[in-house]
Amino acid sequence: MRIPLYGRGLIALALLLPAGGALALTRQPTPDVVWDRLADCESDGDWQADTGNGYYGGLQIWPPTWRESGGLRYADRPDRASRAQQVTVAEEILRRQGWQAWGGCAREIGLLP
Repeated sequence: MRIPLYGRGLIALALLLPAGGALALTRQPTPDVVWDRLADCESDGDWQADTGNGYYGGLQIWPPTWRESGGLRYADRPDRASRAQQVTVAEEILRRQGWQAWGGCAREIGLLP
C-alpha cells in the first residue's frame, strides 16, 4: 500500500502528538520579570499590599477571583500568600481570563494593545 507524501507527514505528526491526537499547545509559564513588572504597576511591587480598595497582593487580585482560581489552598487572601503562590494563582487567572484581568497595567507594560 502506498501512502501519499502528505499522508506520511500527517502520520509522523500524529505519532508526535499527545494522547488523543489533538494539537494541544501547552502554554509556558510567564517569566518572573513579567509578573514583577505587573506587580510594580499594580501595587508598587508590594506583594503584601492591602490598600483597602478590595484588591490584594502584588497583582491586586479580587478575593472571588482568588477563590475561583485555587488561591484558598495557600491563604484566605492574596496578600497573605507568598509571591510564588500569588504567581501560581495568577497563572490560572491568566489561563482563564487572559491579560484583561489586569487590563490597565497589562496595557501599560505592553501585554495588551
